[in-house]
Amino acid sequence: MPPPADIVKVAIEWPGAYPKLMEIDQKKPLSAIIKEVCDGWSLANHEYFALQHADSSNFYITEKNRNEIKNGTILRLTTSPAQNAQQLHERIQSSSMDAKLEALKDLASLSRDVTFAQEFINLDGISLLTQMVESGTERYQKLQKIMKPCFGDMLSFTLTAFVELMDHGIVSWDTFSVAFIKKIASFVNKAGMDISILQRSLAILESMVLNSHDLYQKVAQEITIGQLIPHLQGTDQEIQTYTIAVINALFLKAPDERRQEMANILAQKQLRSIILTHVIRAQRAINNEMAHQLYVLQVLTFNLLEDRMMTKMDPQDQAQRDIIFELRRIAFDAESEPNNSSGSMEKRKSMYTRDYKKLGFINHVNPAMDFTQTPPGMLALDNMLYFAKHHQDAYIRIVLENSSREDKHECPFGRSSIELTKMLCEILKVGELPSETCNDFHPMFFTHDRSFEEFFCICIQLLNKTWKEMRATSEDFNKVMQVVKEQVMRALTTKPSSLDQFKCKLQNLSYTEILKIRQSERMNQEDFQSRPILELKEKIQPEILELIKQQRLNRLVEGTCFRKLNCRRRQDKFWYCRLSPNHKVLHYGDLEESPQGEVPHDSLQDKLPVADIKAVVTGKDCPHMKEKGALKQNKEVLELAFSILYDSNCQLNFIAPDKHEYCIWTDGLNALLGKDMMSELTRNDLDTLLSMEIKLRLLDLENIQIPDAPPPIPKEPSNYDFVYDCN
Repeated sequence: MPPPADIVKVAIEWPGAYPKLMEIDQKKPLSAIIKEVCDGWSLANHEYFALQHADSSNFYITEKNRNEIKNGTILRLTTSPAQNAQQLHERIQSSSMDAKLEALKDLASLSRDVTFAQEFINLDGISLLTQMVESGTERYQKLQKIMKPCFGDMLSFTLTAFVELMDHGIVSWDTFSVAFIKKIASFVNKAGMDISILQRSLAILESMVLNSHDLYQKVAQEITIGQLIPHLQGTDQEIQTYTIAVINALFLKAPDERRQEMANILAQKQLRSIILTHVIRAQRAINNEMAHQLYVLQVLTFNLLEDRMMTKMDPQDQAQRDIIFELRRIAFDAESEPNNSSGSMEKRKSMYTRDYKKLGFINHVNPAMDFTQTPPGMLALDNMLYFAKHHQDAYIRIVLENSSREDKHECPFGRSSIELTKMLCEILKVGELPSETCNDFHPMFFTHDRSFEEFFCICIQLLNKTWKEMRATSEDFNKVMQVVKEQVMRALTTKPSSLDQFKCKLQNLSYTEILKIRQSERMNQEDFQSRPILELKEKIQPEILELIKQQRLNRLVEGTCFRKLNCRRRQDKFWYCRLSPNHKVLHYGDLEESPQGEVPHDSLQDKLPVADIKAVVTGKDCPHMKEKGALKQNKEVLELAFSILYDSNCQLNFIAPDKHEYCIWTDGLNALLGKDMMSELTRNDLDTLLSMEIKLRLLDLENIQIPDAPPPIPKEPSNYDFVYDCN
């Protein structure tokens, strides 16, 4: 007979004594269980004790989390969080340097536990730590030279404890003084600072900026880009990551009117070239967190274009009209300048109208009207002027080449530029907030100060080339734009390291090559519509769906590492979830770092029976997506979010690493609950497998015997004289 569901069998340790095996009744109050344990070891004052996990987390057991205790869990009897907090509060104020150092080390470790953190914060512990940072550092300034390692460790543990305590979100960031901010900033500004102190100081500054508008202003006064730049020129990638994170935070929280000014300062300090040299092209791999910060910087930089993208042209504004006149002058004045002075106003207007038509504007009389649509607004005109001035030969060649063609075959430069600018803004998601999980940065955008404009210049030449290859007419305009978008997207997925490499990728993606790729994909997805084939598909579809279901469940058995989302990305925190081989239990638990390969079941401390699962919800319906957060409410995170609902008000929240894992898990969980697998991945897999199965069944295999075993591998030849050396 199985034991009652409320009884859990555990082992409990106590220093200097043999561990006890006992059964815990989850219906009994936790205080009664602790009293029973204390009585067994003849310990008085049971209210001064608590239970905690004996694993590396050392988290306290409370009434809120006691349901996480599973059979076989090893617990430890220890001092209660209130007692521990009181003792540490006193110990860190000790006059003995060694005692203080040991106490701060313990505090840094214990502060990860929210139960202890709450007790320590209740003793005004945060204020004590900030006072130690503000005044304590000066107190030991004289001792620093002779006790530098001890001083560095003490400050490092103090800042670590502070970061861990603040990470729980119990205390508001708005409560800190200017003196504390100045002190933290001084650790960042000072040359030769200990790596661990510098790392934590940068993390604190990032959190201050992201979590408080008032603190953003104070931090911005204390920290300049010039003071952060040297940290990027070092070799420690973690310090570089934290530094870029602070720059991104300052960029993200800056008022709209300050962002362009800040971008100009970044350009003056050559931030882009420093990142390119010391980060992107450094002789080491870029980790996920660094890739994310580079992606955020890329997005924030491109978002500076949003203002111009959403600005309509004022047809009455002479300065804006002068830009259009400049485009006409660069393209045509060499051939028409002698006639300008002698012609009448009507002739000049007629000549301008003819030239504007050659330039490819829709409105030949007043081309300013072409730029009243947003997006792309004035950004399209800015791109056209940049192309005309910085790639003048290519600009004149494209305009004159098209103006000499028959009307129906000319590629309209003006209209093309406007639509291309709009398309590039969509591809790069200009104006959208950066995703919390995306690492998709493009190295080539860090190789030029005007990368978007150069990107446009390459693409407008591609558009003209593709137009000619397609022998397009004005009716084919949208078709050409679709092909160009496909060419650009396919080239970007290869992550070219420079704009020249991007240009080479596009050269290989001619219209002919795109047709070949499309034809190949079409053949792979060929769908026979005859009635016998449709009946065959209907017959074998359940087998294919069962095959897909088994693959999804096998992937859940292998498990996946998920990243926890914090209010700030100080460091990655991971947890792992996998399905038991009998498909009856989900095992999950926190990890110290991203695992290499599968994580065994026995190392995952938590379990959730599949029978207890009530529902699986996705996107905006997820409990963790209803919380307000700085970067949580963006589209990409919503598309990767799903939650398992169980019991009454309990849930297990997920943010998938990517769209593929999202589909695998939502399909697998729905399959476990006996529901249909509705993901896009299932549809694609079903189409592919059905197509392959039908093609196999339609092969003419009559009188052909298919062997049960594969053919043997032939012996190695005695010599290789038959090999032709291409070199």
